[in-house]
This record gives sequence, structure tokens and C-alpha cells, in this order.
Amino acid sequence: MITTMLIIIAVALTVAIIAMLLYAATAPDTFLVSRSAVMAAPPERIFPMINDLHAQSAWSPFEKDPNMKRNHSGAPAGAGAVYEWDGNRNVGAGRIAITDSVPPSRVSLKLDMSRPFEAHNMVDFVLEQNGAGTKVTTKVTWAMQGRQPFMAKLVSLFINCDKMVGGEFEQGLAKLKTLVEA
Repeated sequence: MITTMLIIIAVALTVAIIAMLLYAATAPDTFLVSRSAVMAAPPERIFPMINDLHAQSAWSPFEKDPNMKRNHSGAPAGAGAVYEWDGNRNVGAGRIAITDSVPPSRVSLKLDMSRPFEAHNMVDFVLEQNGAGTKVTTKVTWAMQGRQPFMAKLVSLFINCDKMVGGEFEQGLAKLKTLVEA
């Protein structure tokens, strides 16, 4: 009786694991996380805070480790600007480089993470002006996209990565909004 129960439990667990693996395999091979905020400022006031990787430290939600090692290289701002970091487990280690800059409407970056996991993603900031004169607002969209390997698909069954990363983007956009509206 006990042996039969153990066999039934083992078969049920095996079927459940296979079902999870198959379900994860059907997830898309790419991901996109995107958040937007409307700011009461023209794009020309916001753009320098995004286009200069030194300035991003004032509003980035990823600057959580006071002991983090930071290195800026390349161009002072715009295409060719590079920021590398190595921090605690909350921020990891990686490199981000501005690959394209179109004042005052777009900044594109290449993000290479080495820790806590390896990832190679593209990040875009798009600034869209609304209104004119003293009623100008700008919609700022922060988006990240990249490949989603099988292990990431499997992890996303248990962790909502869009909500987690999107929440960080929301915090950063809120800080940026506070700075540019001051």
C-alpha cells in the first residue's frame, strides 16, 4: 500500500515537472519591459539627465550600494559613454553603454550584466513632447528588451520579472520626474 502511494506520488510529481518544463518552453524567446511617466518639463530639460551616465546616478533606482565600484569611460555623454559597476547582490555587476543618442527624443543603450546572472539587453529611453509654451509636458518611456533563454522562462513561472524590473523603472522615472520638475 505504501509502495503504491509512493509510486503514485512520484508519477504525479514527474508529470507536474514535465508539464512545467513544457509550459516554460512555450514562452516567448524575447521579453520587453516598458514603463512611462509624464513630466511637466520640456524634453530639452529631461534629455541631459538621461544622455549623461554621470547624471543618471542622481535618479537611477539601481544605485543602491554605497560601496559599489563605479567607472565611467568613453565619451562624457551621448554615444560612446560607458558606465561599469560592481556592487553587492542587490545591484550586481555589469556595463552599460550609450549606442545611439538623438537629442532631445531618444537614448539607446546596450546593457551587459555579468552578475547576478549574465544578460545582454537593449535599453531605450524615448521622450515625446506634448503641448506647447508653458503647458509643455513630456512622456518619458523607459524600455528594456532582450533574449529570454530557457532558464529565464523557467524562473518567470515563479517570479514576475516584468513587475519586478518594471517597479524599478517606475521608481527611477518618479525620481527623474522630481528632479526635472523642481
